[in-house]
Amino acid sequence: MKLRKAKVVRKTKETDITVELNLDGTGKYQIKTDIGFMDHMLELFSKHSLIDLKIRAKGDVHIDYHHTVEDVGLALGEAVNKALGTRKGINRYGSSCIPMDESMSRAVVDLGGRPCLVRSAVCKKKKILEFDLSLIGEFLEGFVVQARMNLHLDQLKGVEAHHAYESMFKALARAMRQACERDPRNKGLPSSKGKI
Repeated sequence: MKLRKAKVVRKTKETDITVELNLDGTGKYQIKTDIGFMDHMLELFSKHSLIDLKIRAKGDVHIDYHHTVEDVGLALGEAVNKALGTRKGINRYGSSCIPMDESMSRAVVDLGGRPCLVRSAVCKKKKILEFDLSLIGEFLEGFVVQARMNLHLDQLKGVEAHHAYESMFKALARAMRQACERDPRNKGLPSSKGKI
């Protein structure tokens, strides 16, 4: 069976990003964005989704992290969409609820082609070191739009910020793993419309 791989290069005046992924991987990763917290979250995503992921991002991080974080989300989403191709034979839907110590998050994914992000977070901490946690929303918005997916991502419990956001990325990873998997019984598109 053909491996579902993609490579995306995104260059702007603010960022230079290359994303390579294999949806049929084993969770191997090489990630360098020059933003430590983002690297860690993307490594968790790769490991727990079993999506092999290479990301190299250079951006104007001397100004702030916004452009790099948002553009990595856009490039990663584009790569997922490209690798999925026609989306024939996939499960399409995936869900996961993941704990991390006192924290817990739920992710529900639909790879049906209609971009929509609905998210909530109970953890009120604003930063981890110098990383502004509101940028996670920018990353997710770009990712969802370019991947053409519906994502409901809820951080249900969480006091310690690292735990809370780690549980979110792990839940997203596991839901994506389930949604991207091929179902051998389904030879066509997973849609009654006949089109995604």
